[in-house]
Amino acid sequence: MIVGCTALCMQFPIASYAQSDPLYTQSWALPSLYNPAAVGSTDYLRIRGAGRMQWIGIKNAPKSFTGAADIPFKLIGRRWGGGVNITQEGIGLFSNTYVNGQLSGRLKRLFGGDLTLGIQVGYFGSTFRGSDVYIPDDDDYHDSNDPSIPKQDVGGGSVDFGVGLFYSHPKFHIGISMLHPASPKVKLNTKGTTSSSATSDNHEFETYVNRVLYLTAGSNIPIKNTLIELQPDLIVASDLKDISAVLSVKGWYNKFLFGGIAYRWNDAVSINLGAEIKNFILGYSYDIPTTRILKASSGSHEIIVGYKMKLDFSGKNRNRHRSIRLM
Repeated sequence: MIVGCTALCMQFPIASYAQSDPLYTQSWALPSLYNPAAVGSTDYLRIRGAGRMQWIGIKNAPKSFTGAADIPFKLIGRRWGGGVNITQEGIGLFSNTYVNGQLSGRLKRLFGGDLTLGIQVGYFGSTFRGSDVYIPDDDDYHDSNDPSIPKQDVGGGSVDFGVGLFYSHPKFHIGISMLHPASPKVKLNTKGTTSSSATSDNHEFETYVNRVLYLTAGSNIPIKNTLIELQPDLIVASDLKDISAVLSVKGWYNKFLFGGIAYRWNDAVSINLGAEIKNFILGYSYDIPTTRILKASSGSHEIIVGYKMKLDFSGKNRNRHRSIRLM
């Protein structure tokens, strides 16, 4: 997360709380989650799911669950891709939901690969469990009547969108995208009420999503005379103030088993293991903190699961990628 939700921007009369997308260590398995132009980039219907339990041992630490699906299709003589993704995230007393529909279209064939433009339109919803807030009142540093913190459960939602470019080649891929470019703001209201009736003393509460610029890249490097293929991957996320990044390298054996390591910038080192059997994929990563948070947490766990199904393009599709990374 680029900006932690526990950082409160206390402004009178509005208290504002910043949100951001969860960044998976195995983001290579969810390309369309961070770039809508990546939908339909293979000849497969792909269905993927991911779950991340961050900083085990710390109360109310982030938990993220994502489902994503995409499919290529042809319409009016042009290659298209369609997809959806849903993410549910809990962090502290916040619970956030991201739902997006995505569409991509091939712009042109370029240097043996495809350049694709994609857009997504969706919904961002957030709730805050104000009823669970505990503020100690036995010292000079806390105010149990702090008007900038909700004392009851509040929530709301807003329309959201994103855009991206994606270049896919049989040997590598690279993409750039901007999600939440309008940085949508959500007024947090008590369920069934308006913001004015849900608050007191003219205080309102809102949350917003940081606009985030993503750069993704990866490649396939076959090891000559072996059944091993190396796949380095990089994802960089920035709100133009802070940067998060994950660099990983996996080795696939016989397009069946894989294992690798990853480094999360200023956060953790990771071990990644998994397998692909008859179009089903299962992957696991364990993150070991490299910061002082290691004193309080045993690390983070992440699982990905997925299924792919080959679609028939009657041998006329020029965008057949045999790279197991995108399948």
